[in-house]
Amino acid sequence: MNQLKIGELATYTGCLVETIRYYERIGLLAAPIRSEKNYRLYDQAHVERLQFIRHCRSLDMALDEIRSLLNFRDVPDANCTGVNAILDKHIDHVAHRISELKALQLQLKQLRSRCLIAQSTQNCGILQGLADAKDAAPKNLGSHGGGCH
Repeated sequence: MNQLKIGELATYTGCLVETIRYYERIGLLAAPIRSEKNYRLYDQAHVERLQFIRHCRSLDMALDEIRSLLNFRDVPDANCTGVNAILDKHIDHVAHRISELKALQLQLKQLRSRCLIAQSTQNCGILQGLADAKDAAPKNLGSHGGGCH
């Protein structure tokens, strides 16, 4: 494979250019060599590492988890007990998040049950429920937090 410019790497891997730059800035992806015109030039190792990172992100792994996995990956003769521990912890996190999402689903279904027939919005049980602070307050924010979407 020839060396790729950042736009070509982005297209090849399906990753945004800004994300690639960010991964370089935080040290997940090694800085590439530069051309005479100061273009970043990526090689096959960059492609493979970026694909690894993207796969981990598709499994909802945090950047710190990915950094640790990359550190293990960079030492191929090391014992993989630490890799297993990272994955076990992530599995527990996913199970906890599923539990939170099921509770959220129940809250939404309860809210939905407040308006079973079409009527004026001033009488809509859902809108009234959302306006009622005690019903609208999240019961379990968990790891998702209370930020805006």
